[in-house]
Amino acid sequence: MSTPFPFTAVVGQDDLRLALLLNAVSPAVGGVLVRGEKGTAKSTAVRALSALLPAVDVVTGCRFSCDPGAPDPACPDGPHEVEASTTRPARMVELPVGASEDRLVGALDIERALSEGVKAFEPGLLADAHRGILYVDEVNLLHDHLVDLLLDAAAMGASYVEREGVSVRHAARFLLVGTMNPEEGELRPQLLDRFGLTVEVAASREPDQRVEVVRRRLAHDDDPAAFVARWADEEAEVRARIVAARALLPSVRLGDGALRQIAATCAAFEVDGMRADIVMARTATALAAWAGRTDVLAEDVRQAALLALPHRRRRNPFDAPGLDEDKLDETLEEFSGSDGEGDNGPDDDPDPDGPGGGGQPPQEGPDDGSPAGDVPAQGEPSEDGQTPAGQGAGEQSPVRSAEPFRTKVLSVPGLGEGAAGRRSRARTEHGRTTGSRRPRGTLTKLHLAATVQAAAPHQLARGRSGRGLVVRRDDLRQATREGREGNLVLFVVDASGSMAARQRMSAVKGAVLSLLLDAYQRRDKVGLVTFRGSAAEVALPPTSSVDAAAVRLESLPTGGRTPLSAGLLRAHEVLRVERLRDSARRPLVVLVTDGRATGGPEPVATAGRAARLFAADGVASVVVDCESGPVRLGLAGQLASELGGTAVTLDALRADSLAGLVRDVQGTSRRAA
Repeated sequence: MSTPFPFTAVVGQDDLRLALLLNAVSPAVGGVLVRGEKGTAKSTAVRALSALLPAVDVVTGCRFSCDPGAPDPACPDGPHEVEASTTRPARMVELPVGASEDRLVGALDIERALSEGVKAFEPGLLADAHRGILYVDEVNLLHDHLVDLLLDAAAMGASYVEREGVSVRHAARFLLVGTMNPEEGELRPQLLDRFGLTVEVAASREPDQRVEVVRRRLAHDDDPAAFVARWADEEAEVRARIVAARALLPSVRLGDGALRQIAATCAAFEVDGMRADIVMARTATALAAWAGRTDVLAEDVRQAALLALPHRRRRNPFDAPGLDEDKLDETLEEFSGSDGEGDNGPDDDPDPDGPGGGGQPPQEGPDDGSPAGDVPAQGEPSEDGQTPAGQGAGEQSPVRSAEPFRTKVLSVPGLGEGAAGRRSRARTEHGRTTGSRRPRGTLTKLHLAATVQAAAPHQLARGRSGRGLVVRRDDLRQATREGREGNLVLFVVDASGSMAARQRMSAVKGAVLSLLLDAYQRRDKVGLVTFRGSAAEVALPPTSSVDAAAVRLESLPTGGRTPLSAGLLRAHEVLRVERLRDSARRPLVVLVTDGRATGGPEPVATAGRAARLFAADGVASVVVDCESGPVRLGLAGQLASELGGTAVTLDALRADSLAGLVRDVQGTSRRAA
């Protein structure tokens, strides 16, 4: 077993360490979500915390870690009367992203059921984590069915298991700690709100600090025991301070002045619900206890806000999490001194490296968010007299997108078999059990109830004499499971001169960004093909990076002719390549155009032939009709017919309309297939 890295040896990451220690002092704070890039000691710090937690007293032999001073009356191993107790270290239980539902909540003990013929419950990870830490690395990649179970346990402090003839309820109160890399997808809002505190971490840019990180890591890897011994005194000091802060916590006074500051701060940042107020109050109290005080000061409220509110405040989807610290200081100053507290509030210019320094670093880059190199320079016309894509005197500067919005869930009816995601129903290895079947090849997921049911009628014929069940190969049943898959949504955007109206392009960009955000959160692949001038280009290869997509869309110029056929052929090629990479991922093409085709010889006929390629392949598609003016030619509708898809006008390009349309088109395509 590897020796964990000492908590006190972690270099920097002051906010991360403080948030973890506050939860060690007061588990009622509600856990920590650690967001940050890879390689920033997220997992190292979390795993090191368990060594600092005080030991717990448990009932001897209880698999559910009941407290001997107050045993759970409904414990499956109870009732516990005057039992012997033992003391053991606090546990840190890791929940793997690919864990099964049985492993998380527990299930019927298969070995005893088959050998002894009795129903016995085998506890899962929630039982192991009771009165300890439940750690989920890459929590944003956790399957939805596991997220639902975590939400239930976190809300009720108990786990309820009703399956396979087993009905069990046991206590499950744990410190929930999760780590995630935002580049790999966002977290469901329901689970996000269950984390009491959130911390943003990043690698230091200071050479001296980076050198110290490497030095300590190498020293630990070379001789873990010696390295841990070197930090033993610091570890013992922090452990003793946690014990002292826990003892002081009930004596800490949260006055009316601090409560008013908490309420005013939550109202000022427009957080939803009342959980933020409660978490801030508990965090401020824990901060005071950690500092050895019995009164909550304004500085405690300020630090609590920086830890408890960034992931709860209302913000636009593409805004980075964080708080406006100037606004926070103004709010605290306005509501300070109500009952004599608050005289020790934050300075006008707080030390960013001190206890209150938890804000976000400034974002670098141009004011418009568009890299200068992404906007092509002016150029000369080509030999055929047409202006190349991205060039020409008719080119207009990029326009900003409209405000992005949330869309409805776009799902594909039926069952797919694509990559794991959060959108459409699919047959998966992990998910809820929906039935059983005879195994084809090696048995991987046993459906116990169906297996027992298949074997039961043959017990007399097989000479069963004891309690054990006589099971043969033909009796085994494979569990069929249902989860979610991701899709490929490919946007094909007309950026020609006929689309150059600034208000129109702003609305188009806003809608594309909105659907892109939804796809990013649901682990879809999303691509972007644009066409203008005389050619088409893949502005964004299929990806899940919403940041890259936002930059490409914001910097997209318009102008020139309309090479519609080139755009369609390039999109068809993108789908062909992606089909070779992942044949199970189902695509959807969203073509944004007014339907005009003016680029190349016989542009209309060529575009029609290109569109029929999608219809022949059975690709679901929708055409967003951007035609405007009193006279409408209906070209987009004709193009939609060639594609075998559906057309919608730009006026209907709203969240409900577009999302519902995409879902309907997907459903029509699946039924046709």
